[in-house]
Amino acid sequence: MLTRKQHELIRFIQTRLEETGVSPSFEEMKEALDLKSKSGVHRLISALEERGFIRRLPNRARALEVLREPEDITRTLGRAPVAPAPANDARIITRQPPVLTAFTPANDVIELPLHGRIAAGVPIEALEGQSTLPVPAALLGSGEHYALEVSGDSMIEAGILDGDYALIRRTDIARDGEIVVALVRGEEATLKYLRREKGLVRLDPANSAYQPQFYQPAEVQVQGKLAGLLRRYH
Repeated sequence: MLTRKQHELIRFIQTRLEETGVSPSFEEMKEALDLKSKSGVHRLISALEERGFIRRLPNRARALEVLREPEDITRTLGRAPVAPAPANDARIITRQPPVLTAFTPANDVIELPLHGRIAAGVPIEALEGQSTLPVPAALLGSGEHYALEVSGDSMIEAGILDGDYALIRRTDIARDGEIVVALVRGEEATLKYLRREKGLVRLDPANSAYQPQFYQPAEVQVQGKLAGLLRRYH
């Protein structure tokens, strides 16, 4: 039997992973559960990990995987429980933005437009280009997609590294807490968490070394949401 707080935490993690593909930060978990400190979040995560409900993914900052769910969550969401993944299976990271080592052959490959580099740091220009990136169709859902090469380290705690290829679903609508491509003042693009605060748009990094960026709503245009990642290992 889970405690109420443990139950609330796994539900919050599960919902955030399904919505964004990225596990929430400890600060977000603290606020969602109305805890006084992050140490309470650490204790809850450790308890859930010991009982086999979640695991922390090695060598990845702020990366959690839900291995199984309480029965009432499964009934609510209308699906079978998640089977625990083998501990030595390093090929697939479930419920994170899908990351492939190099480009794995697939029967169905889509050539996505590759529109230059996008900042995961201070905003830089996202250049339009004629290049394409071959992407397994299984990584993409419905809608129109394009790819951008990530530059910088401000999203490393979300598992997004310099040199990754961000797979973006084209849209101009996003909810708070989603990772988006934000066009700032019509000329610079950046990859950040989108939040709205006191009439302003706040673009949050996932790196404690960087500060949030605040803009007037008219200064920020959403150009897409993160759908997945491709990564080359050299």
